Amino acid sequence: MQQALQTMLVMQDRMNTRVHPQWIGQDFAWYRALWIECAELLEHYGYKWWKKQTPDLEQVRLEVIDIWHFGLSALFASGHSIETMAADIAKQVTGFQPTGLDVREATEALALHTLQTRGFCPRRFWELMHASGLDFDGLYSAYVGKNVLNFFRQDHGYQTGSYEKLWQGREDNEHLVEILAELDNTAADYASLVYAALQARYPGAPADGSQ
Repeated sequence: MQQALQTMLVMQDRMNTRVHPQWIGQDFAWYRALWIECAELLEHYGYKWWKKQTPDLEQVRLEVIDIWHFGLSALFASGHSIETMAADIAKQVTGFQPTGLDVREATEALALHTLQTRGFCPRRFWELMHASGLDFDGLYSAYVGKNVLNFFRQDHGYQTGSYEKLWQGREDNEHLVEILAELDNTAADYASLVYAALQARYPGAPADGSQ
């Protein structure tokens, strides 16, 4: 687990550096992105008792992955090394036993802690992860996929506004879900395979997959 945590922290640092080379020193409000992602998760899960709603669990889990991205980013404020951060996360969640919160309750508990502390609690995140039906292996493979999608967005004009998030009437996240279901997440070139599959589906992408 600790090695996988280190890998994800390294990938998150690379992604954030792509957006801003001195991202750690910018003191971005990661906590705000966290609680807003929690709200988006509830939109996909459903909270309106006055109308029929069916939870979209695939999208819920993608929102959980987005929360993890922002949570990892928030941890860098500590100034600790990646190895130390990975060890601390592992210490918090090793032997974790869910307390029985459902998705809504676990989401609210995480959002409340985030707003109160302006920080990120891996243990509260673990509660949400389990409530949504994800285990650590699922978290890892989905995180790698979403990290690749984030790089893909940057490569295709996300910051300039030219990126198209809707493909054939569906969000890129929905395409990602299908792609991840089709690929072998144990492949050595898993990240490259995800990128190539996104490129093949993206509107106007070169037929040979080049950029």
